[in-house]
Amino acid sequence: MGRATAVLIAAASGRALAASARRGGYAPLVADFFGDEDTAAAAEAHIRLDHGLACGMSTDLVIAALESLAAPREPAGIVCGTGFEDRPELLADIAQRWTLFGNAPAVVARTKDPLAFVKLCQDCSVAHPDTSLAQPPDPTSWLAKRQGGAGGRHIRNAADGDRADGTFYFQRRVEGVPVSALFLADGHRAMVLGFSTQWSAPTPSQPFRYGGAAQPAVVDADTADAMTEAVERLTPMMQLRGLNSADFLVRGRDFDLLEINPRPGATLDIFEPNDESLFAMHISACQGALPATRPSYEQARAAVIVYAGRNIPAFPAFDWPDWAADRPVVGTSVDNGDPLCTVIACAETATAARQLAAQRGAAILASTSGRLP
Repeated sequence: MGRATAVLIAAASGRALAASARRGGYAPLVADFFGDEDTAAAAEAHIRLDHGLACGMSTDLVIAALESLAAPREPAGIVCGTGFEDRPELLADIAQRWTLFGNAPAVVARTKDPLAFVKLCQDCSVAHPDTSLAQPPDPTSWLAKRQGGAGGRHIRNAADGDRADGTFYFQRRVEGVPVSALFLADGHRAMVLGFSTQWSAPTPSQPFRYGGAAQPAVVDADTADAMTEAVERLTPMMQLRGLNSADFLVRGRDFDLLEINPRPGATLDIFEPNDESLFAMHISACQGALPATRPSYEQARAAVIVYAGRNIPAFPAFDWPDWAADRPVVGTSVDNGDPLCTVIACAETATAARQLAAQRGAAILASTSGRLP
């Protein structure tokens, strides 16, 4: 057998992409913020981007890491996950060096431009909350969101301080259940792979911090069709490629589209098929080929982020269960409130899977607490 095709991966957390790449027959070369135990195990080679969680993607560090990873191999290209939404210039630098399997830098910039996105939604007759770059006179019913932010940490109540510094935009609050559509796109067509329900893990300073997701979401069939049609209308207008997600707030048969995330994201774990690879599907879609049929799933799935409840100067040796992912390497420092690991569960229903994942997350915290220095 020939040597597996090498592909670069850069993301805040590269573990899910690396595992899917391996399943798809690729040799992943990974740069991410965490350098977790299971990321390194899945990767052909790995470099940790220091201080990434606090500072984001640094152009010099990212380019140097990718060049180092690519030097011994000839990667076919690169897949960029979460962390580049507010850095289209860095994406452009990357695209000049390697084939970018994903959305073009200009597409990412336009997708994450609040007013440009509102205009796209209006042109495609897709409901979207009122949006403003200026702080509203009465901010009590508005949210402040950092432009290009991801993961919910950046979202604040607009009334909690002055955020009119040019880095935030303002979105009117709307009611509804958070539902996300994961979809593949080839630049012209879209295929929705499924819908998931998402929730937050709030703290006093981060009331909308991402908590986890479960699939399938319980959505009325007509509403699911309407959300699918919205994604299908927006895809050619935005020239989206590869894996993307669309975040909605659903109220019965009504919904608002909050944003589109133009990259593979947090729901890979719950949508990865048992006998297929979302990573391979992503590469194929970027090359213009959508799958003939959607993947099928025998059980519901949930993934929950477990956050550290205290500063951990050096994570101890720990016997990880097989349902825990993103496992810190022994000796890794983890700050209070930072992600500790991800817990995954399967069950007959999404509600049961979420409950089981939550129980497993609590068990991880209880098991590790007695071992921490």
